[in-house]
Amino acid sequence: MAASSVASPLCTWLVAACMSVTCDGDCSTRPSMLSSSKRRPKCAARRRLPSKCSSFSADFQKGLNSAFSGSSIQGLMSSCLAFEPCDEYYSSKGLSSLGSNGLSLLFGSKTGTASRRQRRFHGAAHSGEAMAVAVQPTEERTKQKKPTTRQRRVVVTGMSVVSPLGHDSDVFYNNLLEGVSGISEIEAFDCTQFPTRIGGEIKSFSTDGWVAPKFSRRMDKFMLYMLTAGKKALADGGITEDVMEQIDKAKCGVLIGSAMGGMKVFNDAIEALRVSYKKMNPFCVPFATTNMGSAMLAMDLGWMGPNYSISTACATATSDIMLCGGSDSVMIPIGLGGFVACRALSQRNSDPTKASRPWDINRDGFVMGEGAGVLLLEELEHAKKRGATIYAEFLGGSFTCDAYHMTEPHPDGAGVILCIEKALAQSGVSREDVNYINAHATSTPAGDLKEYNALIHCFGQNPELRVNSTKSMIGHLLGAAGAVEAVAAVQAIRTGWIHPNINLENPDEGVDTKLLVGPKKERLDVKVALSNSFGFGGHNSSVLFAPYK
Repeated sequence: MAASSVASPLCTWLVAACMSVTCDGDCSTRPSMLSSSKRRPKCAARRRLPSKCSSFSADFQKGLNSAFSGSSIQGLMSSCLAFEPCDEYYSSKGLSSLGSNGLSLLFGSKTGTASRRQRRFHGAAHSGEAMAVAVQPTEERTKQKKPTTRQRRVVVTGMSVVSPLGHDSDVFYNNLLEGVSGISEIEAFDCTQFPTRIGGEIKSFSTDGWVAPKFSRRMDKFMLYMLTAGKKALADGGITEDVMEQIDKAKCGVLIGSAMGGMKVFNDAIEALRVSYKKMNPFCVPFATTNMGSAMLAMDLGWMGPNYSISTACATATSDIMLCGGSDSVMIPIGLGGFVACRALSQRNSDPTKASRPWDINRDGFVMGEGAGVLLLEELEHAKKRGATIYAEFLGGSFTCDAYHMTEPHPDGAGVILCIEKALAQSGVSREDVNYINAHATSTPAGDLKEYNALIHCFGQNPELRVNSTKSMIGHLLGAAGAVEAVAAVQAIRTGWIHPNINLENPDEGVDTKLLVGPKKERLDVKVALSNSFGFGGHNSSVLFAPYK
């Protein structure tokens, strides 16, 4: 929950990477509509409308001028949507300055039937603003097909993890099903002076065969985890060298981010600076930034599509393949100390495997972990064409902000509820269809209950609902949490088994254990799986997966 974590990027980027609407035309000319009305785009001068459209052209310009003179872009849209183009528009493709896709958005479908969005803008015209006179189409107008948006189905064709419970997605999930805990005493450094000395630490990890030795020596662990998991996800998805030669790399992107970035690289640079700037690692700045892991993976693969560590829906809409996920490694003194200072961590040092206990009345904070998770997401037809194995279908998702507090969740869970409801609406999924939830539940006193109450509000009437928390066994992997838990959700769909909630010995007051998975794995035919991720700043993300049919 927001009270106990930093934001997990996976869910936000997953939504961005899988936006279902793709541009059918060139969108690059749209910004011209927002420039000064006195400046005509160069492309507009290349074609003149036929004489019969002169009145339409004049009225259109008048509408633009009136819209820009107002205080809202809504006036512009109202003016534009008042028109129905004449015959010559369809033969000449109309105003080239807007582009074919821009005009299809303005004028709607070829039948002239207003869409819901058009009707909304029609009714939103500001009183007192000059409106262009609508030009009625002639009855003999030749009906010509115009570009339309199409729904793109997105599927999961590969996945990989680097985690305290293993670096193979099947090994990882089998350990979860058996209720194995990956929480132990921290061995990476001497933490005897800290009140918290436990974590979901990765004890053994090798990049052999996945990352070039020269980079392995220089890169921060979060980057090494990311590159390894990313390449393993490709291998799991059957993207061999032969396949790689056939795919369009301009339509392949990477959206794998990190909440904390290269903290060790940056910390080492600070220590070196105490001696002299000449002792600093020349790679300390680029290797410390959160986006560099994604960038390095793309360089290695030669993938030239969207590459970001933040949401960028418009740029990613036309991709065929995306690697999406998150990676973090802050198992260093400054990382542990920072969360200790926040008073967010469990101090159950004497019994590490019992420390992470979501919804249990004796929980005392979350357990910091490290790792990475990557999903290979692919446009359905592209996946079918290459004969890929499809693990599950990504249905959609959403993200919101509590706009309440830096670390505390909203008291009534308003942001979480809004996020879930928007995810359901965007995906076209009914509440009754969701029967499995991999909750964010970090084992903090406030966060667990706020999320639980939000889930009850949204799904409380569903008797088939089952809820668990992967963090009970691996702790909170920070920026990698959402990615690794999304892998767990997909594995639940694949296997028909959901993992237990360990350490739930004495449920908090008001928690109905009938909804929560018990101490043993359970068989479940997952209809739709919901995965939640929340973070500091009140950031909320929810994504939905389902069996591919």
